[in-house]
Amino acid sequence: MAILIDETTPVIVQGMSGRIGQFHAEDMIKHGTNVVGGVTPNKGGETLLDRPLFNTVREAVDDTGAEASLLFVPPPFAADAMLEAADAGIRTAVCVTDGIPAQDMMRVKRFLRRYPRERKMRLIGPNCAGVISPGKAFLGIMPPHIYEAGRVGIVGRSGTLGYEAASQMQALGIGVSTSVGIGGDPINGSSFRDILELFEADTETDAVMMIGEIGGPQEAEAAEYVRDHMTKPVIAYVAGLSAPKGRKMGHAGAIISAFGESAQEKVEILSAAGITVAPNPSAMGETVARVLTEQQDASAQRAANG
Repeated sequence: MAILIDETTPVIVQGMSGRIGQFHAEDMIKHGTNVVGGVTPNKGGETLLDRPLFNTVREAVDDTGAEASLLFVPPPFAADAMLEAADAGIRTAVCVTDGIPAQDMMRVKRFLRRYPRERKMRLIGPNCAGVISPGKAFLGIMPPHIYEAGRVGIVGRSGTLGYEAASQMQALGIGVSTSVGIGGDPINGSSFRDILELFEADTETDAVMMIGEIGGPQEAEAAEYVRDHMTKPVIAYVAGLSAPKGRKMGHAGAIISAFGESAQEKVEILSAAGITVAPNPSAMGETVARVLTEQQDASAQRAANG
């Protein structure tokens, strides 16, 4: 089982005919993703990668039954592309586009709130690496070969640190159930808490690696959810321990503006919630391994005690 996508999920790519969209769509198909078509205005009726192209997302959904979409749409048009996907009935959309204005994302968030929970599109990103369920499917730009299938979930704001965690875990023989990059922008579609809820409900995820960074309240909100609701161990790493206050660092959302937004404050909040925090990025994999060993030892002890 995987969260968000698997090998059966019918996927379309918005902007598939562009150079970047075609490159990643081809890689997705190569690794088992069920890509059923693409959407590019004025190219409807053409084919690309042996898949049909459509003028609109609505046409693509009606013709193919698509349930998920990956967006390779330039920043000025990305918000409208997300709205179009939601209106057409897409259930999961991943937007990798960087540089979308915060005001545009506020408009997208307001639009999504008009839908009842059972019909609301789940948006991942923008400015994210995407989603991968190793050995099954992926929507995004990550390198699939570094992900080994397994039972540890990954969720992070940083795509490259997510890659690093997966690579370290692979070297230790630890596999991933699903990895989700939620993006580093201050306004994004899904939060840490949203994804942690899915991992908690997933019967084939035993633990979760959460990768945060300076700026914003999401890590603190996630810590509260873990403390009060999660039964599975959570391991975390927070990037930016040496970042100066008030300085923007890489991601648009990585700027400290209030208490609880520095890396050190987030480490303290996460630790207080019972989350094991890796001391540095090179220790992410070994920290996961240690927590899993402790979990197995505790389970064995409970079984021995009857």
